[in-house]
Amino acid sequence: MKLQINNRHNQALAVTIDMPSQGLLGSAVFAHCFTCGKDLRASRLMAQALTRVGIAVIRFDFTGIGRSEGEFSETDFSGNISDLVDVANNLPAGFPNPFLLVGHSLGGAAVLAAAHQLPDVKAIATVAAPSVASHVQHLFSGIADTIKREGSAAVTIGMSQVNIGSGLLSDLDNYTSTEQIGNLRRALMVMHGPLDRVVNVAEATAIFSAAKHPKSFVSLDQADHMLSKPSDAKFAGQMIAAWAEQYLPESAIATVEEGTVRIGELDNKFLRSMSTTKHTVISDEPKSYGGGDEGPTPYDLLLMALGSCTSMTLRMYVNRKKWDIGEI
Repeated sequence: MKLQINNRHNQALAVTIDMPSQGLLGSAVFAHCFTCGKDLRASRLMAQALTRVGIAVIRFDFTGIGRSEGEFSETDFSGNISDLVDVANNLPAGFPNPFLLVGHSLGGAAVLAAAHQLPDVKAIATVAAPSVASHVQHLFSGIADTIKREGSAAVTIGMSQVNIGSGLLSDLDNYTSTEQIGNLRRALMVMHGPLDRVVNVAEATAIFSAAKHPKSFVSLDQADHMLSKPSDAKFAGQMIAAWAEQYLPESAIATVEEGTVRIGELDNKFLRSMSTTKHTVISDEPKSYGGGDEGPTPYDLLLMALGSCTSMTLRMYVNRKKWDIGEI
């Protein structure tokens, strides 16, 4: 499901919500790495692992990244934090508030900072994250003077070239302490690879040491910083999913009695969630009718119901008669 959520500066942030195929039990916000964007393969694979246990995952592009509005050169780390809080606080009506935050790389530092502003968050997971946001300053050490003098400069980070503004450099000086980690009062899982060449595993040690219990550490063994091997991303997602289930708040569970369905508005147009006791599906209208085409229309669903019921009835009858009629 794709939608837009405006941040406090009225800039539209591109959001994707990965919905569970079974019942919706709760939701999580995923914060991507410095310049990656929400659609990085590792992010999608981790999200898929969470949806399998009933946790919807909200992935979004920070301001100036991917399909979100704004100029990246005009952003800073404080803006990343506020973007995350704005997304979490402006989800579609009826959607459960996030109980879990997951952050990859600098996104990990962002979720550690944003959690203080999100009282419904019960658990936080960091993946290959620095202990403080100022850790990324070394990426700009060679051109810091140019950025300060000219206001911005192009920097190549990984496979991407981005413009870094002077505002980011000065803002990072405000994030040099791990003190806030000790004041989280949330369950924390720290995941890191000992062979990470971008963010040293010592940063994970600093996070873990600063945090108070309950806290857990999971080694990602041979994983690189970007979790570029699908097996590493899947493993990380599965571990987070298994750990996070114990922190699902009762208020996030949409109780639906047997024999009834629950319809929830996921936007102010036509996108709807439809839940039974154990399953959740989505309906929408085509773009030609003003919808987003994220799911079958109510008419399609009605035809599906009639068609599947007819097929089931025929199969039940021919099985009773022991007729071999092939596929219905």
